[in-house]
Amino acid sequence: MQNAAVPELAHTHARPVHWVATATAMAAVVALAGFLTPDPAKASQTSGGHGAPLTTVAAPAPDPASVTFPLDCGNLGTVVEKKASGDLDGDGVPETVAIVHCNAGGGTPPSGVYVLTRPAVKGAPPRVVATLVNPEDRQSVTDFAVRDGAVAATLLGYSSDDVPRYAPDVRQEVKWRWRAGKFVRSTGAEAIGA
Repeated sequence: MQNAAVPELAHTHARPVHWVATATAMAAVVALAGFLTPDPAKASQTSGGHGAPLTTVAAPAPDPASVTFPLDCGNLGTVVEKKASGDLDGDGVPETVAIVHCNAGGGTPPSGVYVLTRPAVKGAPPRVVATLVNPEDRQSVTDFAVRDGAVAATLLGYSSDDVPRYAPDVRQEVKWRWRAGKFVRSTGAEAIGA
């Protein structure tokens, strides 16, 4: 028995022609959506394959090989003894810390410790943005690492000019951390716990 208040409507009965029309309309919408999607960012994302999520690709750390360091080595040139990278200022982009000295060929030339960042202009070499150890301080660097946003090192130096350059007699544990727009140095027990 039919309810007299609700008449039977023709469009409430699904017929094969209705299903074909609906499927055709949906296919057209999906195809149109494929044409309207923006191109993926080529430098910042990679696909892991079928159904794999896109992941962000980190910017490469600055390479010290193409940097002219502020060292006066005459015509000896410089040597990048050690390097390590990490995000030191919390901006998500890695910096490189390089230990550099003159290519003296022998002895213990003093080290410079420099922080490098990306170039200001694309294609230019990385920039030296901070000097953590100045070679004029006549220290050499050992036990060097970049961890947890900090630079840690052991500095070897001399208590006087009478101490031979091959036998440093002063040892200091140091750590630098980026705070309030500059690198802040801590020493001794403070550096170990920082």
